[in-house]
Amino acid sequence: MLTSVLSTEEDKLLACVHCGLCLEACPTYIHTGDENDGPRGRIYLMRAVEEKRLAPDSNAFRQHINRCLGCRACESVCPAGVEYGQLLEAARADLAQTTARDRSLRARFLHSLLRRVWLYPTRLRVAFALTRLIRNTRIPRLLIKSRIARLISPVLEFALALLDSSLPSKQTRREKKAVLKFSTQGHSVLLFKGCVMEGLFSRVNRATARVLGMNGCAVRVPQAQVCCGALHAHAGDLAGARRLARANIDAFTDEAGAEIITNAGGCGALLVSYVHLLENDPDYAVRARKFSARVRDVSQQLASTGIRGGAPLDQSVTTYDASCHLLYGQGAADPPLEMLRSIPDLRFVPLQGSDVCCGGAGVYNLLEPELSGRILDEKLLHIGESGAQVLATGNPGCHMQIGAGARLKGMNSLRVCHPVELLDESYARAGFYKTQAD
Repeated sequence: MLTSVLSTEEDKLLACVHCGLCLEACPTYIHTGDENDGPRGRIYLMRAVEEKRLAPDSNAFRQHINRCLGCRACESVCPAGVEYGQLLEAARADLAQTTARDRSLRARFLHSLLRRVWLYPTRLRVAFALTRLIRNTRIPRLLIKSRIARLISPVLEFALALLDSSLPSKQTRREKKAVLKFSTQGHSVLLFKGCVMEGLFSRVNRATARVLGMNGCAVRVPQAQVCCGALHAHAGDLAGARRLARANIDAFTDEAGAEIITNAGGCGALLVSYVHLLENDPDYAVRARKFSARVRDVSQQLASTGIRGGAPLDQSVTTYDASCHLLYGQGAADPPLEMLRSIPDLRFVPLQGSDVCCGGAGVYNLLEPELSGRILDEKLLHIGESGAQVLATGNPGCHMQIGAGARLKGMNSLRVCHPVELLDESYARAGFYKTQAD
């Protein structure tokens, strides 16, 4: 008989005092008005499963747990300190133990990818190489413009728009390949590349290394690192997440005191949670605690070192949308804004609802397209009202979600990028780099 993961989280379930302060912070509750689509209602369902009053394969439990974005905004307003993110992962682990026939075809396909591709670094590199090849041919853009993709399936159209949105912007393509013109001696840090970030946004990793170098950090990249495991943990595959976590802890043990720098909010939030993920592992519990304590987002690292100013950019109006896991999982509210403020004369405007999820949430946008789309539409409305031509965000999933939505809504002038890319461009314009031809 399979053991319920929720049965091991009773103390966390009982911490909820059912005050309801979480409801207005929950995007799905706001859009559906259904109590069961809010944190309080979901915790009630979790308790019913834990107490065996409700079966984990019941339609109610599956529907409302799957409809959660996992943004963790509820944690920021909870007076009792309920660790909702960990409860959600436990609930989805129980769901993952139910029979595969109860899942949708898309869910089974994505689960198979996580188990058969994401857990194997060589397979994953090949998969991303093929994905980039398809993206770079502009075939996804052609299928979208011709409306062939929409005729086949709106979900396929959005998936292709996600891929197309990861292409470098015209500004990025115009930049020459830069190398540092100074010694890389300095405070040693280790860069966590991330699978999606390195697979589709390697330019952001290169910009991160350059910017860190300009701010007194000597960057090294451990070669044995693997996917962080966030997609597995959020899908309820805790065994897969733990397998990847152990591999990363082993990969980053060569410099036990060096900070581990991430530039993806989703990765960073899971990396700092290794301490919880492996708390019952006799061989890795202590190592996981030390590992998680070393994790910093690039913005947090720069805030601690001080950020060197660069040169002004063009006069495009810029705004910022917070990655949920960077904001709520890593507690990085102001550091990304400090990066933007360090760019001279940047025309920055605040974004209404910047702390609200965009609806991406890993693969949520493909599994729950209707609700994800409603949440995204609200985000795009606020972006349009801001008048911004550039939107910066610190997570590749958010980048692709907003970028895809903007493309399909005809907001073709909107550039989506990482804050570190703008700072990197500012440094390039200031002449801090030289090109390989120099």
